[in-house]
Amino acid sequence: MSPHETALGPVARAGAGTAPRPSVSFEFSPPKTPEAEASLWEAIRRLEPLNPSFVSVTYGAGGSTRDRTHRTVVRMLKETSLKPAAHLTCVEASKAEVDEVVQAYWDAGIRHIVALRGDPPGNIGGVYVPRADGYLNATDLTAGIKAVAPFEVSVSLYPQIHPESPSIDHDIDVLKAKIDAGATRAITQFFYDIDAYLFFMDKLRKAGVTIPVSPGIMPVSNYKGLKKMAGPVGIPLPAWLANLFEGLDKDPETRKLIACSVATEMCVRLAEEGYSDFHFYTLNRADLVYAICRVLGVRESDPPPVEVAA
Repeated sequence: MSPHETALGPVARAGAGTAPRPSVSFEFSPPKTPEAEASLWEAIRRLEPLNPSFVSVTYGAGGSTRDRTHRTVVRMLKETSLKPAAHLTCVEASKAEVDEVVQAYWDAGIRHIVALRGDPPGNIGGVYVPRADGYLNATDLTAGIKAVAPFEVSVSLYPQIHPESPSIDHDIDVLKAKIDAGATRAITQFFYDIDAYLFFMDKLRKAGVTIPVSPGIMPVSNYKGLKKMAGPVGIPLPAWLANLFEGLDKDPETRKLIACSVATEMCVRLAEEGYSDFHFYTLNRADLVYAICRVLGVRESDPPPVEVAA
């Protein structure tokens, strides 16, 4: 690398196009209103040509979006080229009820589930108490899913310690148990401390964990909303991030530019550290994620050839 190239920032270096195309995946949430559904599908159509490895659809606390999640993933399967994965939790449901949902996904053609313990209804970050007739946790749920059908199962991971965990080593042991139960991929919570993530991943690989781990990237332009999401689940937000958004409450366009810049720089630095698999929390919007993917070298797939009638 020439001295001139070394002086460039990470985004400009990414523009050189020398790095291999990373793998990306996107998370969406089931819509609550017709207007939200239209917005969701606008985002899906914008991101679909980027050919993600999969897309996931969230599951509300206490299973509150079960039917909407199912409708969304089935519609994706029928109307797009995407490979949808359905989120599933243990909360407020018996094993028999969860198994019924799992079987319904398999029967509909879904082959990938994101297995989560879940939060108590209406109390994100609250104390979780398993039902006597339900799955105990995500490890137990993973085993239950695999007992129903040979799904691909992804699980969650906190790169800066789960809020109920005593240590990183404990988190790694929990992940190993999930892998033993059948998990094939981990997706991390969002984070903004890259050094902490790199430290965690180093410990994880030294502990013998070899499954793919996708860093969760959340390009959020509403800092107040981000604080509400991060606080209950124990995700630390660095002071520099708060400083960047200070005084911009009434300036959404500038906030978007900053959010995109921060998330893009994070992704490029991770790519330069050798990471090539990113999971984006889209919040059902495509603009910021699309721009970040473009910097990473993720572009639209070539359109299929048009058949000409003889």
